[in-house]
Amino acid sequence: MSIVTIDTETGTTRRRFLALSAGLATAAVAAPLLTAGEAFAAFNADQKAALSKINAYFNSIRTMQGRFIQFGPNGEQSEGVFFISRPGKIRFNYSPPVRMDVVSDGNQVAIRDNKLRTQDLYPLKRTPLRYLLADRIDLTSSNIVRKIIEEPDLISLVLEQESAFGGGSLKLIFDTQTYELRQWVVTDAQGLDTSVAVYDVEIGRPADPKHFKIDYYLPNKSLK
Repeated sequence: MSIVTIDTETGTTRRRFLALSAGLATAAVAAPLLTAGEAFAAFNADQKAALSKINAYFNSIRTMQGRFIQFGPNGEQSEGVFFISRPGKIRFNYSPPVRMDVVSDGNQVAIRDNKLRTQDLYPLKRTPLRYLLADRIDLTSSNIVRKIIEEPDLISLVLEQESAFGGGSLKLIFDTQTYELRQWVVTDAQGLDTSVAVYDVEIGRPADPKHFKIDYYLPNKSLK
């Protein structure tokens, strides 16, 4: 579950982080939760059942860790390890040559440049990551899930996004047997795709609290 891509310009890297954090929002960016009577309006009975199972499984996850591989819109590739502890905490460690980490401690999100020993800070509540890291999110709402793509082994949920970081769409790809999240594709407002696949995932393993600590003594290039 990555957030930044290999990029030589710091400003572009930060913008890519914002776009991908919107993708990680898992869709609840602009839409309020619907009442029971309003949900599922666009889906048939089988699709409603699948969405309910995906939603239940995803919301049951408290901790998750594993590896990720990311493909950027220009063919660039990066990889690393990730750790999630809900609510509020996440960390992405990128493997060399990328020299960046992304950490949320439940209050702030830090994009850390390990080469320069600086970081950018963003309040978690002002980033779409707050939806991914919330206690519960709603993937059953037809006001959030705009389209379902069904394949023999995978089911994809296409989600339109509007947020402070711009519009676009997000495709979440789940295993049809286990309902585990396998991959997602973020399409930004310019139509550029970034694809992220996760593997070697462990669910429920206790997370080390030190993964989610932010060094507030590091120089901050910007405080949003």
